[in-house]
Amino acid sequence: MTLPAQPGPARAVVPAVVPAVVPAVVPAVVPAVVSAVVLGLGLAGSAEAKPVSSGPDYDRGVLALIRKDPAAAIDAFQACLTQRPDDDACAWQLGWVHWTLSDWKAVVAAWEPIEKRNPTYESLQKNLASARGERDSLAVAAALRATAPATLPLGVATIRLRAVGDMMIGTLFPEGELAPDDAVGTFDAVRSALLDADVTFGNLEGPLCDDETPPTKCAANATPGSCYAFRSPTRYGPLYKAAGFDVLSTANNHAGDFEDVCRLQTEQTLDAQGVLWSGRPGTVAEWTVNGKKLGLVGFHTNMACNYLNDTPAAVALVTLLAARVDIVIVSFHGGAEGEKAQHVPIGPELYYGEDRGDLRAFTHAVIDAGADLVLGHGPHVLRGMEVYNGRLIEYSMGNFATYGRFTVTGPQGVGEILEVGLADDGVLTGGRIIGTIQVDEGRPVLDPTNQAADRVRMLTVADFPELGPVIAQDGTFR
Repeated sequence: MTLPAQPGPARAVVPAVVPAVVPAVVPAVVPAVVSAVVLGLGLAGSAEAKPVSSGPDYDRGVLALIRKDPAAAIDAFQACLTQRPDDDACAWQLGWVHWTLSDWKAVVAAWEPIEKRNPTYESLQKNLASARGERDSLAVAAALRATAPATLPLGVATIRLRAVGDMMIGTLFPEGELAPDDAVGTFDAVRSALLDADVTFGNLEGPLCDDETPPTKCAANATPGSCYAFRSPTRYGPLYKAAGFDVLSTANNHAGDFEDVCRLQTEQTLDAQGVLWSGRPGTVAEWTVNGKKLGLVGFHTNMACNYLNDTPAAVALVTLLAARVDIVIVSFHGGAEGEKAQHVPIGPELYYGEDRGDLRAFTHAVIDAGADLVLGHGPHVLRGMEVYNGRLIEYSMGNFATYGRFTVTGPQGVGEILEVGLADDGVLTGGRIIGTIQVDEGRPVLDPTNQAADRVRMLTVADFPELGPVIAQDGTFR
């Protein structure tokens, strides 16, 4: 439904001017890089000619990468280095293999010898710095994990919700970004976890649309990587329903990627599946679960959506919704992006000149106005959690199912299924972080090591030392 317009600046339907996904500081797909090496073209992104290794072990490693066999690639590149310890190309590729496995100690071990021999090699300095930062962060996370309780009781909840972050399971723009099985198996490995809840929520990153309208922010012939616009076919709508999603946010900077016609098709597709949504200015989702009336409103830092950066209007909308329902859930798409955006700063966040919100002020304001749970997404990495006035704020749930166009290595490949228990009055009773990672270019699977719990615990302690929940080793929290 659409609630009456609230006071605030005039809202026009305008496209976001900054893409939600920017090129990462490292290549997102290793095989494309090594294929270029096989052809003798040098590594992707090189500004100058670099020594290119040759030999059976190096070529065997490249082919293993193309086959997505990291174990065989590691064996081959290590054999190469046994024969030629100073072979920078073999060491470089060995580091990338370990990068795809998030083995940061091994990345650093592979690349530090290159730094000694040839510190200007490729983009070594910035990528080695990132790997060292991840290695050191995980060491802190491991230390915090060792001091955490093994588990915590979840408490008795009236509503048990599970929520995930960003989802885009295949796009018709550019061509060639649909999965071989047409996305049918996207949620197979996580479906049981998504269905195990009274309410399941996620952020739909981009429209569901079959119209061939040109993108609003990209040239029709834009090369891959130069511009990011998403358009999934409407036949993917039932896949979200079958995975268990009850309500989705369409408030993000890809909702308007293909004009209003595709936004309307998205809404019509979700309506046909019985999946609720919120995104356009004034739109909210309302439904009843376990005898309680629930309402959800999605915000974004763009005036074509419920507008995060207009706090008085946001407060008015949440206040109006809180008067109609028993429990209010606020979703927001805000904050800077990428591995450098894992912490929640004090004050507004800027990203490529765009105001991505003063998220601490916004979340506190909507809770004061009646919100019982605040769920964040948009940075494409996990962020910490805060408990404010008994209500939970998760500042970013990270990437969940992001096929083809997103970086799915390092911090951007770690996501979560966040379980939250709410009492009759909306107060947090407890919760659980169920860790996920992405495989096969962006499909979620459960992570047996639960890296997500360790990351969120570390970020919570760093950013909200007094107000963060206690997170146990198994991911439960109170």
